[in-house]
Formats: sequence, C-alpha cells, structure tokens
Amino acid sequence: MIHDIMPGAEEQLAKEMTTAYVGFDPTADSLHIGHLVGVMILKHLQNAGHRPVVLIGGATGMIGDPSGKSLERNLLDEETLRKYQAGIKKQFAKLIDFNSDAPNSAVMVNNYDWMKDMTFLDFSRDIGKLITVNYMMAKDSVKKRFSGEGDGMSFTEFTYQLVQGYDFIHLYENYGCKLQLGGSDQWGNITTGTELIRRKLGGEAFGITCPLIKKADGTKFGKTESGNIWLDPRYTSPYKFYQFWLNVSDEDARSYIKIFTMLGRDEIEGIIAEHEQAPHERKLQKTLARELTCMIHSAEEYEKAVEASAILFGNATADALKNLDEQTLLQVFEGVPQFRVPMSQIVSGIAFVELCTTEAAVFPSKGETRKLIQGGGVSLNKTKVAAPDLTVGEGDLIAGRYLLVQKGKKNYYLLIAE
Repeated sequence: MIHDIMPGAEEQLAKEMTTAYVGFDPTADSLHIGHLVGVMILKHLQNAGHRPVVLIGGATGMIGDPSGKSLERNLLDEETLRKYQAGIKKQFAKLIDFNSDAPNSAVMVNNYDWMKDMTFLDFSRDIGKLITVNYMMAKDSVKKRFSGEGDGMSFTEFTYQLVQGYDFIHLYENYGCKLQLGGSDQWGNITTGTELIRRKLGGEAFGITCPLIKKADGTKFGKTESGNIWLDPRYTSPYKFYQFWLNVSDEDARSYIKIFTMLGRDEIEGIIAEHEQAPHERKLQKTLARELTCMIHSAEEYEKAVEASAILFGNATADALKNLDEQTLLQVFEGVPQFRVPMSQIVSGIAFVELCTTEAAVFPSKGETRKLIQGGGVSLNKTKVAAPDLTVGEGDLIAGRYLLVQKGKKNYYLLIAE
C-alpha cells in the first residue's frame, strides 16, 4: 500500500502514537470505492495504535484540486457541503472508531471551518510569502497543466497546494498531526505542507502516499459503464457491489485482496495459492467480494447478494426469489427480455400458456409452449411448470408485480404486471 514514504516517517510511527490525516473532497454525500484506499490505510493506522484524522475538504472542495485532472470541478455551497459531510461520516463510522474513549479515537474535521474567516490578505501575508512561485511551478501536477493538458490553470487552482499546506499547518498546531497520507498524485501537495510547517513553525512533519489503483489493463479502477461503485446502498445496491468484486480479473483480485481487506499476509498468500490450483473456482474473487460486502454493508446483505447471484447462475429455490426486494430483482435480471402484462389478467387468473403467448411473446405458439412444458423445460418463479393447464394468479407475483419465466437453463424472461 506504500508508494512513497518521506525519510523519517517510519521512525516517527515507531516512536509514538502519531496523528495522521487523509483529505477527502466532498463531491457527493457518499464515498465510492476509489476512496477506499485512503479509508483502509486509516483503518490499518488506527489498528496499529495511531490516531486517524479524516479531513473533509469543504474549503478545498470549493476550489478544486488540479492533481491528476485536466478540468476544473463544480464548486459547492455550504449547505450542500454539510449534507455531504454528514453522509460521509456515517460511512466512516462503520469502518473507523470515532466514539470510544481510546486516545487514538478518530476525529473528523472540515477545513471550511478554519478557512471561511480567513481573508485573502491574511493568507497572502502568513502563507503566500513562505513559498516561492518557482517551488510551486516545479510540482508535476502544475507542470502538466502548464504544458497544455486541459485549458491551462486558474489562479484559484494554482494556489491549491498552499491551501492544502495550510490545512497541514492547522492540524499540526491544533491536533499534533505530524503525518499526511494520500494517493501518489498528492505527493506535491503533501511535500508543500511539510515545507510550510518547517518554514513557518520550525516543525518536522512527514508524508506517505499510496499507489493509485488501476486495473491490470491500465483503465481507471472503480468505474463501470453505469458509473462509480458507491459505498451507499442508495446508489449501488449491495448486490451490485458484491458483483463488482466478484467479476474482477485474477490479476486485479491478487492485488485488491492485499489492499482492500484486513486479512493477514499468510492468509492472503494461502488464498492466492489455492486460487492458482483451481482458478475456475474463483476463490480469490469470492473472498474479496465476501470481505468487502460484509465490511461495507453487512453479513446479512452479503448472504442476500450470494442468494441473488445463485438465482441467475445457480440452483436457487423459489423461496430465495420471493425474498428478493424489487431493486435487487431488477438488477439481477438487468438485460433479460421484459414483457409488460395487464395486472387485471393476473388478478382474475390466467392460463400460463395464454400468458406466455398472447399476453407476452415469450414462446412463439401455444403448441410449442405445451411441448416444452411436457419435456420439463419450463419454470415459473424457479419452480418447474408441471402441466400445461397451470393457472397464474396474484399470489404468484414476486414483489407484487413480477413473474420470472425460464426456458431451459439459461433463458430468462421477466413479466411485469401493471
């Protein structure tokens, strides 16, 4: 998990309980899996007896960080920032201890609280004079933008590293924070902070960065065709979250299991060895999906996600299907042919053969439907249709409006009553 480590950082951690912070920009009221590296490193840090500080970048979120980006971001108002902060804290509280009496209980702060009353003149006089423009221009994140990536760089973004550096000064003075952690694209901002502490306060501070997580094929980690994988179940259901980890490549799973789980080194090496003996069993992906779904959601949601997957890919029972909530059902059967049928027909009872030919073109003809049923190749809601004269009624609906027809092993059709 370590990309760069400043000389002296390791000795500082070995010497005493150290307060360390990671900044998170509040771009939504939920974190997504791109944030998980920062979260995990704070979790490890707290487990090792150190004190984590989670910094919500309310002020910096109003500016936008140029690191690794070629465009400026939308700026937020205070009310939105507070709402986002509350959502993010709720997620952090599941992973990091904020509430105990332990000396290394975590703290959450928002840099808007100490930046909002600072005037431009104060900032220029106290902070701006400490660092030369030459020093700031030498940073990679700045150089890239000046050499033609994107539309150049505004003054606001150019001063970002000073604003982030000022955060480090504030946390150093008020919380005894001596270490900043972040992605490898933050190295320039972090070193500016340590330099400001040295020049303004004569103090010593350190930085450690984590590698930026990419997929084995070089594409961005954590994005899917439908967008980010969020930690909040309102935006990404536990089923979809589980499926994301289950479907990563072997190469990615080998690296992710070390970064995103709290399993020990020996256990991880054992799982990798087991996976290599029988890759088709996907032991690595299954472990990764289990550990993360339990950690971010719950063991109960994990069990539900496993059951939901078994409906599509395994031998799940009719009961498992009935237990699905509507959102998960629609996600499990995303991309499956769908037909809309009149609710009135279902309520008054309709012959299965009639339903699957006249009302929904699941099968081409009634004769062929009967033949398939007699051959044992048709199921309704994961239960074999035993005879062609089956009547379908309101009691058969899943979540009050769905019917699942299956032909053979792999052909599913979703009927939606309305």
